[in-house]
Amino acid sequence: MNPLDHLNHRPWELPRGPWIMKQVWYQLLFAHWPVRADALRPLIPSALEIDTYDGRAWLGVVPFRMSGVRPRGVTALPWLSAFPELNVRSYVTAGGKAGVYFFSLDAANPLAVRIARGFYHLPYFDADMQCIGDEHGIAYRSYRTHRGAPGANFLGRYRPVGEVYHAARGDLDHWLTERYCLYTSNRRGELLRGEIHHAPWDLQPAAAEIEVNTMAVGIDLPDAPPLLHYAHRLDVLVWALRRAATHVT
Repeated sequence: MNPLDHLNHRPWELPRGPWIMKQVWYQLLFAHWPVRADALRPLIPSALEIDTYDGRAWLGVVPFRMSGVRPRGVTALPWLSAFPELNVRSYVTAGGKAGVYFFSLDAANPLAVRIARGFYHLPYFDADMQCIGDEHGIAYRSYRTHRGAPGANFLGRYRPVGEVYHAARGDLDHWLTERYCLYTSNRRGELLRGEIHHAPWDLQPAAAEIEVNTMAVGIDLPDAPPLLHYAHRLDVLVWALRRAATHVT
């Protein structure tokens, strides 16, 4: 599947220069909760504006399975290119581009964690993880093992419960999922933007039984069921990080 066959849905033009990495995301669950923007403000650099929908910020816990992770021109390697990953994210804007801000990214591949922390300046953490699919859905377990990091665990099962659809522009599910860049910062305090590209999300309504979820470290989630979406597969192209602003605070 070639993501470059689908361009008209993008909110802005493709980044300049060649993409540097390809990834495939499988068996993904979006679990989203509405949260107060002022509760997130101390945790997000001030150079980023917290994005809201109808006045509310949102936090997502996103378990999935990575496959086919490879730099451009390099063959995927089984011991490096496939592993479970679990993200905790919210939504921000800078310079007119709406994107994702990651509070954490747990992964079951120690080498991938070190590469991502060193070269992409993202808060990746080591974790003991398992993602198993069967006729009843996806059984997912994640236990953070990263030395010196706060504990964060997830245990649950999820599955699609409806037909595949593409979210309509302006709807909440589109606002939550159709994001084409991430924001982070380097050791010099520079705000960085990492652009990505993919076809529109093939979303499905989802159901989940979440037994343990302590992933949102330092953030109080509302005592209410999350908004759930499932996606079976997404092919993603990744560009190199570029500076988005001078400094963060």
